[in-house]
Amino acid sequence: MSTRKPVSLDSQVQEGGLIPGGEGQPAYVLQRPRKLAIPVLIAVPHAGRDYPANLVKAMRHPVEAAPRLEDRYVDLVAREVAQATGAALLVANAPRAMIDLNRSPEDVDWDMVSGPRSGGVRSRLAAGRRSRSGLGLVPRRLPGLGELWRQRLPAADLAQRIEQVHAPYHLALSQMLESLRDRWGAALLLDIHSMPPLGPKTGEGAAVDFVIGDRFGASCESHLVAAAMDHLDLHGARAAHNRPYAGGYVLDRHGAPARGLSAMQLEVCRATYLDPHLREPGDGVDGVAQLVAGLVRRLADEVTKGAQGFAQAAE
Repeated sequence: MSTRKPVSLDSQVQEGGLIPGGEGQPAYVLQRPRKLAIPVLIAVPHAGRDYPANLVKAMRHPVEAAPRLEDRYVDLVAREVAQATGAALLVANAPRAMIDLNRSPEDVDWDMVSGPRSGGVRSRLAAGRRSRSGLGLVPRRLPGLGELWRQRLPAADLAQRIEQVHAPYHLALSQMLESLRDRWGAALLLDIHSMPPLGPKTGEGAAVDFVIGDRFGASCESHLVAAAMDHLDLHGARAAHNRPYAGGYVLDRHGAPARGLSAMQLEVCRATYLDPHLREPGDGVDGVAQLVAGLVRRLADEVTKGAQGFAQAAE
């Protein structure tokens, strides 16, 4: 049974990019409301589940590794939120195991790459902190599983993934965000992820279910973060700010508050919407979606007010 929700008749659908090795599957799907009803774009970069056969064959532990790399089914929450609020929605189909859309194209562990570098692969040798930990542009290892791949990745394949998945996804995101800013005077990207439970959910010091990230103030207007934290608190949701997730490449690249473009990351605990095994959608999907839909409406109002204030100050 498909877990993809129907698209609203009030929206236009744009498919883009191409999953290498697939059967013509697009790398992403952008659902764009015809009337751009609110200045918010919801993006889901890590929930892609379209695994081409050659990618699965190259993995040492596909059954165990794939679900652990995914932000498992958080796109179901995002789709319900977009449908309820009229927000634009960008969802990656390409799996994180193939390429991580929340990493820089330069954040590569070159020890896992073979052959001459060309095309979209740059010649820089330095690896970033994420790639050194095994979770760079192409994930290399996971705790408890070790190495994920049977052999090194040809440089030409890496270049193809960047060209056909990473680059078009970020171009679509940038263009949609700027369209919203041009329409409203300001816009917000809500980049939705999911996280494993951070600890016990009961007792003193119970672990949070949501984390708001804004790159420690660099990617988002502070009043939007304050509004988000206030909304979650008013609805009894345990939330944290930037700890332990402050956001990554997506926020660094697309958040530009000085230009009217704010970017906020929302981490959702998987235990709130998945089954007890954290593998399949559970009874909590609708409840979490309702909470996040309220958050999106609150943030849309704040963005609109802020844009009007900015316009008046500029007159």
